[in-house]
Amino acid sequence: MKPIDMAKEGAEVSEETEHMIEKNGGKEPESVMPGGDAKEMRAVVLTGFGGLNKLRVTKKAMPEPQEGEVKIRVKACGLNFLDLMVRQGNIDNPPKTPLIPGFECSGIVEAMGGNTKGFEIGDRVMAFVNYNAWAEVVCTPLEFVYKIPDEMTFPEAAAFPMNFVAAYMMLFEVANLHEGMSVLVHSAGGGVGQAVAQLCSTIPNVTVFGTASPFKHEAIKDSVTHLFDRNADYVQEVKKISPDGVDIVLDCLCGENTGKGLGLLKPLGTYILYGSSNMVTGETKSFFSFAKSWWQVEKVNPIKLYEENKVIAGFSLLNLLFKQGRSGLVKTVVQKLFSLYEQKKVKPVVDSLWAVEEVKEAMQRIHDRGNIGKLILDVEKSPIPLVGKLISLKAEIGKTRIAKRENVGGAKIYIYIFLMNHLITNVIT
Repeated sequence: MKPIDMAKEGAEVSEETEHMIEKNGGKEPESVMPGGDAKEMRAVVLTGFGGLNKLRVTKKAMPEPQEGEVKIRVKACGLNFLDLMVRQGNIDNPPKTPLIPGFECSGIVEAMGGNTKGFEIGDRVMAFVNYNAWAEVVCTPLEFVYKIPDEMTFPEAAAFPMNFVAAYMMLFEVANLHEGMSVLVHSAGGGVGQAVAQLCSTIPNVTVFGTASPFKHEAIKDSVTHLFDRNADYVQEVKKISPDGVDIVLDCLCGENTGKGLGLLKPLGTYILYGSSNMVTGETKSFFSFAKSWWQVEKVNPIKLYEENKVIAGFSLLNLLFKQGRSGLVKTVVQKLFSLYEQKKVKPVVDSLWAVEEVKEAMQRIHDRGNIGKLILDVEKSPIPLVGKLISLKAEIGKTRIAKRENVGGAKIYIYIFLMNHLITNVIT
């Protein structure tokens, strides 16, 4: 008998269940639905560091909230380039495997531990999680959970924490963006890049220079002032427009782009490094790529910074939250961002939704730098059957032929790789 029917029949129903039913508009919440093992959940598990074959979707024990924690029934999870680097073990002090990846999610509050005032069962929330986000249920400390606006969808909420909070804090807390300034942002078509562009548009007369792969230019050209191919000589292109350079450089690439970014800074300008995606080339960690990227990084002399009146900074949102105890500052930023969202001044760009079982394909899209905005794991989405994948493949082949008509051999190779990564991998594993 369903809980809602039990209530009609006078059977005993817990106050928590009744409250969840009421908050859900009379619909029974997932946590009390009949069938299945209530103590288990689906989760993406990283079994070891390496390629896509190290990812598995399996059953795991469902966590329960401890003191000061909130239990969330997850609706959507964000995918970031950092997740790809974690999978490869391409980060400092990688955690032990097996582990559940993921740092952000959105969903509904299902239960709370002690000392968790401010939330109710059924609240719609988004959260930062120190790993474990790619699962049907997560538990995370109260300080990392935020009620979302009524009109915000769960995919939008899952796209919000890592991208918009990082973009806001770099622009306003670190670089002090104000009217009339100029910004260079790499990977302008990605989640952070699109968040940066939107936030810059909230300040008058801000010029945004962006770099992105050429195939993204048509889709994102209206979000920035000037757009360049990052593999071309973007430094000279920027200087043609702004001979003195720019006020802020946001660099998620590292390697040779560090020196280029510092060289483009105006006096009193700020260069911020917040990623190192140039270290990722193949499916697994490459010592050669790591060494090359490290070798190409500009060696900074503090005396030179002093003489040129330049500022160089680094930014790691997760370290700020989980290691440096600045959750209060982040909460203030989140509330400012929600206000901008409610004023319709910012809106997360969602590239695509993926079923949990399609996590390998989603990660491959990030690796290929194919996304515009954020990729989201939709926990309730069913995976596309093989026939549907073949239809998608046909469309992808058409796009590839157009994009690479000048290199037929390259197109054939790309199609073969797409087939291997997006179809065969999911059939075999």
